[in-house]
Amino acid sequence: MLLTRKSVELLAPAGTWDALEAAVESGADAVYLGGKHFNMRMHRDDTNFDDEMLKKAVAYTHARDVKLYITINNLMSEEELPALKQYLAYLEEIRPDALLVQDFAVLRMVREMGVTIPLHASVMMNTHNEHAIKKLKEYGITRVVAGREMTLSELSLFRERTGIEVEYFMHGDMCFSESGQCIHSGVLFGQSGNRGRCLKPCRWPYQLIDEATHEVLDENGPGPYKLAIKDMCMYRSIPELIQSGVFSFKIEGRMRPADFIRRIVTTYRKAIDAYIEDPAGYQTDEEGWKALYENRARDFTTTFALGKPTKQDIGFTGEREPRFFSHAVAEAGFQEDILKAEPAIAKENAAPPRLSVRVNTPESAKAAVENGADAVYVGGEAFLPLRPWTLKDYAEIIRFAHEKKTKVIIQTPRTTMRRECGELEQFLPAVSELQPDGILVSNLGTLSLAKQHTKLPIQADLSFNLFNHLAAEFLKDNGVVMAAASLELSFHQLKAMVEASSLPIEAVVHGSYESMLCDHNIPAMSLPHYHFLDHPELMEKHYALLDQAGEVHSIRIDQYDRNHIYFGKDLCLYPYLDKLNGLASCRIEAQDYSAGLTASVTKAYRNALDQLSKGASPDPDVIWGIEKNSPRRFGIGTFRFRESRNSI
Repeated sequence: MLLTRKSVELLAPAGTWDALEAAVESGADAVYLGGKHFNMRMHRDDTNFDDEMLKKAVAYTHARDVKLYITINNLMSEEELPALKQYLAYLEEIRPDALLVQDFAVLRMVREMGVTIPLHASVMMNTHNEHAIKKLKEYGITRVVAGREMTLSELSLFRERTGIEVEYFMHGDMCFSESGQCIHSGVLFGQSGNRGRCLKPCRWPYQLIDEATHEVLDENGPGPYKLAIKDMCMYRSIPELIQSGVFSFKIEGRMRPADFIRRIVTTYRKAIDAYIEDPAGYQTDEEGWKALYENRARDFTTTFALGKPTKQDIGFTGEREPRFFSHAVAEAGFQEDILKAEPAIAKENAAPPRLSVRVNTPESAKAAVENGADAVYVGGEAFLPLRPWTLKDYAEIIRFAHEKKTKVIIQTPRTTMRRECGELEQFLPAVSELQPDGILVSNLGTLSLAKQHTKLPIQADLSFNLFNHLAAEFLKDNGVVMAAASLELSFHQLKAMVEASSLPIEAVVHGSYESMLCDHNIPAMSLPHYHFLDHPELMEKHYALLDQAGEVHSIRIDQYDRNHIYFGKDLCLYPYLDKLNGLASCRIEAQDYSAGLTASVTKAYRNALDQLSKGASPDPDVIWGIEKNSPRRFGIGTFRFRESRNSI
């Protein structure tokens, strides 16, 4: 392609007015910043822009032919929606060049209000396939901040197939988990990374242990900070970045001071201009590299841009970690006083909730069916050493469940890049012929594929991060018949959403649940002999991370080599089921349970829901017997908090 100064955009962050001026004066083509609410950097009072400063910032940048993007890129709970509407109306008045968004509620509200500002999909939307892009375009999305797990070669194909403008992080602090798929901070501290308040548990020290024996496996390993990814730096890969078709080169750092912004923008501006002027004669400016390297906070990595990260990309020693936002603490057990004071969900004309059970094997599915499940969720990721479900397995369980009047919902993978989408295009028509009762989808791309290839009812899974009724209405508008509530919602916030939503809402009431979804292979980065060719047997073992509070976080590796990190305690809302009767569905996460444990947990919740429907009280002692046979102790997760701390 022929390159000009307008071929790419250098996008700089600003958290203060000084940083904004530094970015513009140093040659940024565009700047992104946030208001005092509704953005992903909410920790400090001395950063971000009030309404009057936002208006001034728009005038300042436009007078200098620089674009200004405003972030509204966190999840909103019910109590925040009125303020969001007022904020959008104000932004329509001051006319920034784009809004960076995550929550589907913003897409729906923008359409209802007739807001005409272009929209960019935040990296927190975890957009990683062309099918999702087509849907987002319908709602005014003109640019996508691509997931950090995508390589440049994948981005190139992504851009070619969709025609969408692509923005990509090229420098700064990166998440270890897939964007939008980490709930560790939100559940543990009530401060959600999806709501701009992450306390960074990925920066804690951990030991890698054998889950079965608790033997420490990495005493002589590279260090304890196993999830501490180094800072992104694409300075030495400017040609690859430009030729991949990425349009906007994004620098992370809205909490950084002006002198940092000035140095980074100046250095990248010079390099980008040099390449555009003479691509064939370009070589890395070592003085520029020296300026970046000598002033770095953490060491550098290219993360997934040039291929899957290895242990070289992790800051195992923690020596260059500039700040620790938190330390490991024990997860919440049972704190009854928190929920005792809460009124129950009041959903008019609500029927008793369905009992659904997510299972891992045909044997566990049969156990759930035989013990009273109204629906079983089957398929999706298979955690080693288990094997993926076959079409024969699906056919067998559908026959078995239908004889017992139980529904079978086919689950799909949480992350669906090229491989998974290709498989789904073949799988969905084939499994549809077996006549299951629905499809459970995890992102907009899979939702689009399910609508295209089946006529089955579609449910939205936990990874949609459903936080408010407007997002639920968005999903309903797009063919979803039921959606799972975010595990980061407090009970108070869940209640408000369920009562306001016309879409039936499901919530997890029991089971093992994931704090992070990662495309890195954690054991492979810590163990010297772990390799899928030399020692495939090591992939069959169950590993775990032990934090400094003594919590054991199981690691489950799926057929796509993604790592699922679990919380140290299983969720158990059995004592509080009377508060949840307004739900459409109570869900058990038995994906990490044996068939026997699945049977006993399903039976306990079946009996409890039946008792409640008769106006009686469930046996309070049943659940404690089950805990003795469970892989983890029980707790109430984010329900220990009155609210997931808001962003107003």
